[in-house]
Amino acid sequence: MATYMDVHRGMVGITEDQLLEAHRADLAIEKEEGVHFQKAWADPESGTVYCLSTGPSADAVQRIHQRTGHAADEIHEVTLTV
Repeated sequence: MATYMDVHRGMVGITEDQLLEAHRADLAIEKEEGVHFQKAWADPESGTVYCLSTGPSADAVQRIHQRTGHAADEIHEVTLTV
């Protein structure tokens, strides 16, 4: 399993409840693609949201996000951590 950090833009004013709702939507179907969403962060002022996940591919991560209505603008594989 690889680790991915994805970026969503254009979510200016997102609230904690909205972020939680989006994260829960991903969690509800993540197993269908073999993905696990670990954490999400948001900056309501800039409208940027970040999600950390593991899965078989960036495409699998994107398919979950697309199905739940919030496709990622970028998905980066994280290959080095400390």
